[in-house]
Amino acid sequence: MDAAAAALGVSVPVLRFVICFALTLPAGFLWRFVEGVNNRHLYSALTGAVLSYYSFGVTSNLHFAVPILLSYLSMVFYRRRCGLITFIGAFTFLISCHVIYMSGDAWKSGDIDSTGALMVLTLKVVSAAMNYQDGLLKEEGLRPAQEKYRITNLPPFITYLGYCLFCGTHMAGPVFELKDYIDWTENRGLWDPKQPRPPPSPYGAAFSSFIKALFCMVVYVYLSPRVPLSTYSDPAYYKWGFFHKVGYNMLSGFTTRWKYYFIWSLSEASVIISGFGFSGWKGDTPSWDRACNVDIPKVELPTSAAQIPAYWNIHVSTWLRHYVYERLTSKGKKPGFWQILVTQVVSAVWHGVYAGYLLFFVNSALFLDASKVIYRYQRAVPEERVFLSKLLVFVNGVFASFAINTTCIGFLVLGLRETLAVYQSTYYSATLLSLALIIFGAVVKPPRPASSVKPKKVA
Repeated sequence: MDAAAAALGVSVPVLRFVICFALTLPAGFLWRFVEGVNNRHLYSALTGAVLSYYSFGVTSNLHFAVPILLSYLSMVFYRRRCGLITFIGAFTFLISCHVIYMSGDAWKSGDIDSTGALMVLTLKVVSAAMNYQDGLLKEEGLRPAQEKYRITNLPPFITYLGYCLFCGTHMAGPVFELKDYIDWTENRGLWDPKQPRPPPSPYGAAFSSFIKALFCMVVYVYLSPRVPLSTYSDPAYYKWGFFHKVGYNMLSGFTTRWKYYFIWSLSEASVIISGFGFSGWKGDTPSWDRACNVDIPKVELPTSAAQIPAYWNIHVSTWLRHYVYERLTSKGKKPGFWQILVTQVVSAVWHGVYAGYLLFFVNSALFLDASKVIYRYQRAVPEERVFLSKLLVFVNGVFASFAINTTCIGFLVLGLRETLAVYQSTYYSATLLSLALIIFGAVVKPPRPASSVKPKKVA
């Protein structure tokens, strides 16, 4: 193992993780041949636990047991507040693990631990507990997500364990709902083989995702040595001109994203080949969106910063919207900057306790709100002024790319001093530009949207 890791230029823990992550593909394939609902749950739990043990060591499963048992016991003994108990307890445990293991430093040095898998598990147990708590509520007045995913009956523990440790998503996501997992394992709903249009073969879609994963890996392996993060600790970087530094920031963000594209595409292939990735039919074409965690073209060529959360780390963004953003908004009221800020702070502490995470997500709250200002002016442009409308779309897209790539460096260098140094090197331009747009939008209100202006009646 040491020789193989040295030959590939990675650490032994990273090589173990990559091997286990690749093994989720055959594990997902073999799931299709497991008969019996309980056997499927047991298979999901065992494969997830075994791969975790080989990848992260015996302590990983002991760590995973804490949020699993906390959430399930709260559902058994105090259903009325089980969602809140699980949210506070699971996040507290996750944050404590972030502090103890300082996983960000390990990731930067080429090492890896079980904290990433624990992050995914935390979201799973919180959503399950909240949906079980929602099962006590009347259907009237529920939000669409609450109505769709609410759970009325407590699932058996073996079902819950299989849901938490299902190997296709346990290592790196995507996050999914307990109700969907139960329907899948019990051949109900979309996965009912007796329905008029049964689920199609997943092999073609899985192969396509696997090829996409290989392509993303090649791009990342090619670019990463050419854009090292060590540059940000080199005094020579701070002597560069403004546009040179911004260009390097842009390329750093672009390069790093391909690592995530590779991980999520491989995970997508694993989920698809198990059959769980099926999400219904679009006409005569089967859809496999359930496993998709990123839309690469829309992330790299955005028309608005506000659209990026819908296409980047899709399932975590959806989780944040359903279980933080929407639940902070009172019924009948529109969410505002406060809801965006709290949601982004929750996302920051979920990622880790580094200042770089917090500063990036606070900045993201700013540029998301600033992007909405540009969009409101875009909507106010009359339909016949096509060029101006397209120009504002272009400006919003350029602003989105600039803001996310210059601020995401905090997500990469992590430390407070390092993050502030990089932000200062570009004169805090993304932060100040976002604040200027927000203030401008508050002071100079755009005209009403062109489509909403009713023509005056002619007497």
